[in-house]
Amino acid sequence: MPLKKLNTKYIFVSGGVISGIGKGLTASSISFLLKSAGYKVAPLKFENYLNLDAGTINPIEHGDPFLCEDGTEADMDIGSYEKFLEENMGKENFVTMGRIYQTVIDRERRFEYNGEDVEAIPHITDEIISRIKHLAKVKDADIVVIELGGTAGEYQNIFYYEASRILTLKNPGDVVHVHVSYVPTPSHLGEPKTKPTQLSVRTLNSMGIQPDFIIARSARYLDQRRRDRFALFCNMHTEDIISNPDLKSVYEIPLVLHEQGLEKRILMKLGLPFKTPNIASWEKMVDKIKAPKTKKIEIAIVGKYFGTGEYQLRDSYAALLDAIEHASWNVDAVVTTRWVDSEKVEKEGAAKVIGNPDGIIVPIGWGERGSEGMILAAEYSLEKKIPYLGLCYGMQLAVVGFARHILGWKDANTTENDPKTTHPVIHMIENQKELMERRAYGGTMRLGGWEATVKEGTRAYEIYKNSNQFIKGKDGLTSERHRHRYEFNNKYAKDLEDAGLIISARSVVESLVEIIEIPKKDHPFFMGTQGHPEYKSRPQNPHPIFVAFLEATKK
Repeated sequence: MPLKKLNTKYIFVSGGVISGIGKGLTASSISFLLKSAGYKVAPLKFENYLNLDAGTINPIEHGDPFLCEDGTEADMDIGSYEKFLEENMGKENFVTMGRIYQTVIDRERRFEYNGEDVEAIPHITDEIISRIKHLAKVKDADIVVIELGGTAGEYQNIFYYEASRILTLKNPGDVVHVHVSYVPTPSHLGEPKTKPTQLSVRTLNSMGIQPDFIIARSARYLDQRRRDRFALFCNMHTEDIISNPDLKSVYEIPLVLHEQGLEKRILMKLGLPFKTPNIASWEKMVDKIKAPKTKKIEIAIVGKYFGTGEYQLRDSYAALLDAIEHASWNVDAVVTTRWVDSEKVEKEGAAKVIGNPDGIIVPIGWGERGSEGMILAAEYSLEKKIPYLGLCYGMQLAVVGFARHILGWKDANTTENDPKTTHPVIHMIENQKELMERRAYGGTMRLGGWEATVKEGTRAYEIYKNSNQFIKGKDGLTSERHRHRYEFNNKYAKDLEDAGLIISARSVVESLVEIIEIPKKDHPFFMGTQGHPEYKSRPQNPHPIFVAFLEATKK
């Protein structure tokens, strides 16, 4: 007789004191350790905002939306889950408060509440719990790790905490709560202060939640005195206070948590047998990350989503920077990225602003602002033979730059920026025009994984073949994730190819141009991809396009 399946277990991960403290990385690390111990783990991120997904949010506001294989436009933390677990995430792993409200209101309109007055509690909290249990069911998960967006004490996320309390009450022994909090060390005092976290835990207590663990984020490891104070004032055991100091790489976090026995104590509290995690390959990867590198590379990223007030924001291009980092370990190089404002390139010229980097990347973007600077970056690469990689918008504007620089079509453009251009080398296909006329912006682009056929004899074919990246055992067939509305205009394909541009991949459906390049004999590396290889890069499996690009920059 088969053994009865254990109750699904739930781990809530909340944050305290400041946003951006590392809840997503903590949830990812816990998920990784439990998966490595043989459990089936499903992570879930709840976001506070009323947007239905992250697709319409300015990347400066909330960072680079992470694009899933099924087309879900999600929070960056979903990318962390994929990188740590080596699994694709999708719509079940990401829920916004807007989606919760929409579901409840739609249900009310269909009279599914049978005339009840619909209220935040229990109807909103019931829907939150329903999403958690749905994920557990579709993933057949032993453990669901639930990351609560925002910071404890915000009014926007109170229903998530209430759902956590209700689930804990109804499932005794099956739920633990991990609170990730910040421990500052003011420079004028010179010692870490525990009071902010004490107050954050008190906020949790006021909502009926007693955390089982505190993950203390700080510049250095916590000393015993700080652990003792946390235990005393937060009503906890000292061994449940886990230190998570600043580290050279975020991929060290699971190892640091493992050293302190976190996953063992989580399993104990959940009543699950402990199995030693198999983390040897991860340890080997971290050793590779920390090993001295023999080469230094400078990459200029020419974009326009860098600033927030007077500060520079890494999160606008999070997936791209991660992909560069993953590839750098494979080419034995330290990569320095220099952020170049494309509007400044427009005003002062490419030579002055971009200078002489080892490589140029033009990433994702939207709209006319700064686009001429990105086009100049592509033309500058053509002129100076600097390795170039264009991603989505960067691919489209590389085509524009080629048309202007090589064919002399000075008004060549994308119709996104100049609807009246006489050489619309990038344009909107018909089914997208109808959506735009209806102002249907959210979730209506070409989204998610799209298969493409790569042309034999091209650089792209060589990259995919040498890295064994073709799918379904068939040479030439690959897939990348997409998030865009404008396309290469096939009307100009022959003219551009005759001038030396190679169309090296087309989509299986609709034969849309996916990758363009210039032959090795004419340029050390010039490639643009309509897809987003950065979203499929993982620390133990860097995307081969980024590896090939960095190899070219080394030369």
